[in-house]
Parts: sequence; structure tokens; C-alpha cells
Amino acid sequence: MSPSAIAITLPVVVSAYVVVARKRQPYGNKARQALADLAFKKNATVRWSERDRYGRVVGRVFVDGLDVNAEMVRQGHAWVYRQYAKDESLFTLENEARAAKRGLWALSEADNMPPWEWRRARRNKPNSVSTGKPFTCGSKRYCREMQTCEEARFYLSKCGLGRLDGDKDGMPCEAICR
Repeated sequence: MSPSAIAITLPVVVSAYVVVARKRQPYGNKARQALADLAFKKNATVRWSERDRYGRVVGRVFVDGLDVNAEMVRQGHAWVYRQYAKDESLFTLENEARAAKRGLWALSEADNMPPWEWRRARRNKPNSVSTGKPFTCGSKRYCREMQTCEEARFYLSKCGLGRLDGDKDGMPCEAICR
């Protein structure tokens, strides 16, 4: 498939150069709703030029001629991903949204953290539980790596490691949490 404008199902598209707050992050649900208002169940065109390391299409999403990526930034629902963005207009839109305190820019400084920093902080944040042992997000990924049920619960609830709850009953790692 050559880079071009194509019609594609949105769940496999990563918006190029902008990042929306994660679901569990402050403002995450509002950002997701804003994106849904702009694009959910609407015909979209994606101008793309690459795939990310997970095979997803990375591109600019357009609905009825509206650049959804830029609109999310303009409304204050997304950050410009500085590591990859080359389009100066996105930076201008972000600065305007910040100055007007639109969307996520109305949050306190502590809650207004870009997803890449939020994920890093969650991975590196030690957490103490009743045993006094600190658990840290990011160092383990599978039930076979867990020492206790308490540790498995920490990884499920604090780190968002849903794979630990294979049957989705809220109990991680059934073999050690019976």
C-alpha cells in the first residue's frame, strides 16, 4: 500500500503529530468524547505516510474537509507531539488554546501533563502497599512474574495491566489470588 489519502477504519489510525490524554489520565474521557464528536461513525479520509512500530497507520484525519488533528489541538483537547511534529500551524493552535485556557489547558499544572510524561511518571512512581514493599509500574508484565496477589492487584489497578485479569472478573492472576 503506498502512502496516499485513503478511507480507513479509525481504530487503526494514529493521529499524526498530536496526542490525546489517555483514558485513565485527567481529562482523558473528555478528550475521547471530543474526538468522538468530531469523527465517530463519520466518513473520514486519512492522509498518511507511515506506519508506527505497531503497524498502525499514522496520518492526518479529515472529516468533511476538517483536519481533525488540528481541530483537537485548537479546541484544547490534544497536545502537539513535539518529538514528531513538523507542522508549525499545530504549535500556533496549541499556543492559542493554552492562552485561552481551552480544554485541557484549563486544568491545574499538575493535571495538565502530556501522555508521554504521564506514562513515564506512572512507570517510575514507587507505590507502597501494606507489606511496605514498593511496587513500580513497568517492571513486570505477566502473572508468572508476580510474587504475591497484592503485587498483582497493584499492577492491575495502578498500572493498567489488564492482561493480568484474563477472564475480566476483577481478580488478577487467579493462580495466586484464589
